[in-house]
Amino acid sequence: MKRKILVVEDDTSLARVLCDNLVYEGFEVALASDGKRALKDHDAFNPDLVLLDLTLPGLDGLEVCRRLNREQSRTGIIILTARTQKEDKVQGLRLGADDYITKPFTLDELLARIEAVLRRVHPADDGLVLGSLRIDFNQYTAERNNEKVAFSQREIEVLRYMSERSGKVVSRDELLRNVWGYQNIPLTRSVDNLIARLRWKIEPDPDNPRYIHTVYGDGYRLTPGR
Repeated sequence: MKRKILVVEDDTSLARVLCDNLVYEGFEVALASDGKRALKDHDAFNPDLVLLDLTLPGLDGLEVCRRLNREQSRTGIIILTARTQKEDKVQGLRLGADDYITKPFTLDELLARIEAVLRRVHPADDGLVLGSLRIDFNQYTAERNNEKVAFSQREIEVLRYMSERSGKVVSRDELLRNVWGYQNIPLTRSVDNLIARLRWKIEPDPDNPRYIHTVYGDGYRLTPGR
């Protein structure tokens, strides 16, 4: 499953170089050239990480960072800046950015910082515990009280995807695109049917779910700690 990066940069040449190299490195990439567009694209694209220039038309990068942090997004943020003032960097970190990098920078340095932030913000989970049920994402197996519970590969992939975004609403279209692999989203009840099957397997009371909650009109949210 490709990790997603939103590049927010108004320098057309630099933006294209960044996007081309990130795609080559295996990321799914979207580009926004101003602050307002960045906020809209963030909601639609749901990136794992934002590369955020500070000097933008309209809303500047610091205000974009403030708003993303106010929404309590689990998206990582790396500030890209030509500014060398210490105050700008400190303010960005205080507003919720995870790191900053000063222009000009090398691609190797940028990739290293991206990987470091992604590891902190989206740690790789080997499994998921829901009450007495333990799910191993590496082996695609599940056990409850030392007895195996049958899960399909897709059911476990959906649980992994939702676990990586624990507490965050995941839309049906997002699951169809990133787990099922659809490019053009079809009219289908596949997600709802799969969620219903998962509830029968993981919930103590499927009619009153403890772990997978429906957010009407938006999608589903996994809350493992409840």
